[in-house]
Amino acid sequence: MKAHVIYAFGEPNEFRTIDIPRASIGEGEVRVKVRASSVNAVDWKIRRGIAAVLAPDFPAVLHGDVAGVVEEVGIGVRQFKPGDEVYGCAGGVKGLGGALAEYMSADAKLLAHKPASLSMREAATLPLVSITAWEGLIERAAVKPGQRVLVHAGAGGVGHIAVQLAKWAGAEVYSTVSSTEKMEVVRRLGADAAINYKDQTVSDYVQQYTDGKGFDIVFDTVGGENLDASFQAAAVNGAVVSISTHSTHDLSLLHQKGLSLHVVFMLIPMLHNQSREKHGRILRNIADLVDAGKIRPLLDKQGYSFEEASLAHRRLESGEAIGKVALECSW
Repeated sequence: MKAHVIYAFGEPNEFRTIDIPRASIGEGEVRVKVRASSVNAVDWKIRRGIAAVLAPDFPAVLHGDVAGVVEEVGIGVRQFKPGDEVYGCAGGVKGLGGALAEYMSADAKLLAHKPASLSMREAATLPLVSITAWEGLIERAAVKPGQRVLVHAGAGGVGHIAVQLAKWAGAEVYSTVSSTEKMEVVRRLGADAAINYKDQTVSDYVQQYTDGKGFDIVFDTVGGENLDASFQAAAVNGAVVSISTHSTHDLSLLHQKGLSLHVVFMLIPMLHNQSREKHGRILRNIADLVDAGKIRPLLDKQGYSFEEASLAHRRLESGEAIGKVALECSW
């Protein structure tokens, strides 16, 4: 089968198209004819070697997000049959082949039936970001109706799903963004207010939208100094959810306010083969919400083929993309 691979860590031009043995399947696995994938931050970080510890062996087939059609099912698989349209985040990390290939062998527990109302390209943008947002807001922070939720970078991959999930859960939703264009995007997604963080300080928007009390839940999708801003923006006894905590911080505010800090790393089930069925369950819930019109994917205006993976990676790394960068398989 054809696959788009890297032989070494480096710039986007490291990608090469080669022929490799077709993915075999074991017990509990399915072989998926890949139709589409999408780029997540972890994908380009693996490619660059920033997250080398997560990388599959060279020549490495990257990308976890996949949408496609089941071609064959392994022993013990009952929930899928050949011909089923599925989606999931099922590989592209150590020990698991990725989606940038004609076929992908995947643990059936990591997949769900694709939302019927979405194209393959649209569905492929959802798995990693939806699982992350669901785990952070629904499972960890346990968002409730009437709570004030602040989502940082609401026009981004995880952020645009977090905005919609929080709204579906009955919260008042606020989102920080970096431009006027993105302010309009998050409003269309359902945010009650959009905040350009370049124009307002944390103190300013906490005062404007919460009378200085702070937000019940703050979802930090940025990390670094933004995690400190999240502690500042949170209310007493509030919760901060972060998906990027590779940095050192002063936890004084965390203590003074009695905050809960929830760190979400959605790759854990794949990397450690633990509780993988949770991902399939979350994706089934997301598919129901999508088909009910409660959630929709936000796709960047630029689309790519698998052969253009280098361009797709450059697009996401540039910071210019709004929403998810999708790729379609033409093999």
